Amino acid sequence: MILNILEKHLVPGRCIRYLCQDETRVGLKTLTGKVITACGVKPTVSVKWQRENFWIYGAIEPFTGQHFQQEYPKLNGEYFQQFLDWLSQQLGEDYAILQIDQAPAHISGAINWPENIIPLLQPPHSPELNPIERLWQYLKKSLKNELFSSLQDLRTRIQQLFEQLTFEQVMSISSYNFILEALFYAASY
Repeated sequence: MILNILEKHLVPGRCIRYLCQDETRVGLKTLTGKVITACGVKPTVSVKWQRENFWIYGAIEPFTGQHFQQEYPKLNGEYFQQFLDWLSQQLGEDYAILQIDQAPAHISGAINWPENIIPLLQPPHSPELNPIERLWQYLKKSLKNELFSSLQDLRTRIQQLFEQLTFEQVMSISSYNFILEALFYAASY
């Protein structure tokens, strides 16, 4: 039913993609995790307490594993708008149904949605429904117990992680059964 409604408003022949979007904060404060040591040896890990940080705004396509990310200094409506405008350009002629949470930065009346991005609000207080949350966990797991002398060193490490990330890994992390079933159902409709 919703696809019939969308088809009336969209340009024929253009691809409709399903993306999931959210942000995560990363910074110099060390993320700690379990450490394996020899029996009887107490594990020790150096820790930094600096609070300098930045935000990664991202979107993933669970069906193909394609991912998009940009860095911004904070989370707010202005930077979310910049991300949407950039994402719209990356999509080119394609349309995207973009799953977002109901963070104030996302639902502000000041947001000017690009013509090729259609927001899909997930229920409030339900991050477990957004597949990109798993990607953030996966990336932050790789940063556990690492010390960075500067934000630039952290940026470099995060860039390495994104460069090593394959479409197959993103699909494996983010392809929830309920999403794939809905996409297959919609495609066969």
